[in-house]
Amino acid sequence: MALLRKINHILLVMLVLIVCLLLHSKLFSGPSRPKLKHTETRKDPERAPKVPVEKAAEGEDDIPVVICAAEERMGGAMATINSIYSNTDASVFFYIVTLRDAIKLTRQYIEKTKLKGIKYKILEFNPMVLKGKVKPDSSRPDLLHPLNFVRFYLPLLDISHKRVIYLDDDVIVQGDIKDLYHTKLEKGHAAAFATDCDLPSTHEMVRSVGMQTTYMGFLDYRKQEVRDLGINPSDCSFNPGVFVADIGEWKKQKITKQLENWMQENLKKNIYSSAMAGGVATPPMLIVFHDKYTIIDPLWHVRHLGWSPDARYSETFLQGAHLLHWNGRFKPWDYPCVHLDLWEKWFIPDPTGKFSLVRPEGKI
Repeated sequence: MALLRKINHILLVMLVLIVCLLLHSKLFSGPSRPKLKHTETRKDPERAPKVPVEKAAEGEDDIPVVICAAEERMGGAMATINSIYSNTDASVFFYIVTLRDAIKLTRQYIEKTKLKGIKYKILEFNPMVLKGKVKPDSSRPDLLHPLNFVRFYLPLLDISHKRVIYLDDDVIVQGDIKDLYHTKLEKGHAAAFATDCDLPSTHEMVRSVGMQTTYMGFLDYRKQEVRDLGINPSDCSFNPGVFVADIGEWKKQKITKQLENWMQENLKKNIYSSAMAGGVATPPMLIVFHDKYTIIDPLWHVRHLGWSPDARYSETFLQGAHLLHWNGRFKPWDYPCVHLDLWEKWFIPDPTGKFSLVRPEGKI
């Protein structure tokens, strides 16, 4: 009997020890790592599946660039994006604004070319926002394209950044885009532009092609509403095809509402010198931002390259420019146009074949 009790005691002690060991293992051991499935194992980054960059999240350290991509000018927008992406080591986030019909082409142009590595978001612009604010112009219908007015509505776009760069699609960036982004805006200024009276190197070009550089070329000073503005007609104008915008200040000053008011005023009273200004997107910006904008480094907006098919800048001057703008009728994807080589080096052929360059016979 005594022997039986002794055996039971030993068994009880062993049972207690086993329970203690199990508890210790449960409480103090690290969680076991699940076995990796085959698809989770590390791979060569070059062979790894591509993350759909259209859904990439905007980061605080990104350089945000807003650019419009019209279907008929898609190759221009992609050349601009390529030039920016290729000339900086900064992380750039592209907000690509287009109309519904061009969303598919925009995505294909990116995903099937060297641009597939960019960070971007495609934004659809609703042209109905312009209803009752713009009237037809048979002389230059292209300047009334809805995307020409996207720059008016920056705070209404699905943008998470507090500051953005806006660029037209007929631009090539040769410098590092982060230098433009870090332009210091003066207190109370919602945007920074390049004044039309800045670079002496451009003055000869301006005189030779009759380019307008003052408010007289954009506003009709015969109208009382214009004279009441108190803007000297000889004041230098600026080009809104390239600018840096502070979204918070833009909202605070209700810039979009001011621009819309002047659009509607022109609709009623025709206060712009449309024949000279070549459109209705620039004059409202000139009025609203008069004496209220910071001036950017002029080498960040060398323009007028599309104003004449003959007038040219010196190659040395253009090589030192940070940004080239083919504003005017003569675009680098059409023909004739000057300094085509500086644009074509960034052009990416459309993988769908919808967009093609216009060139003289025998030249690709």
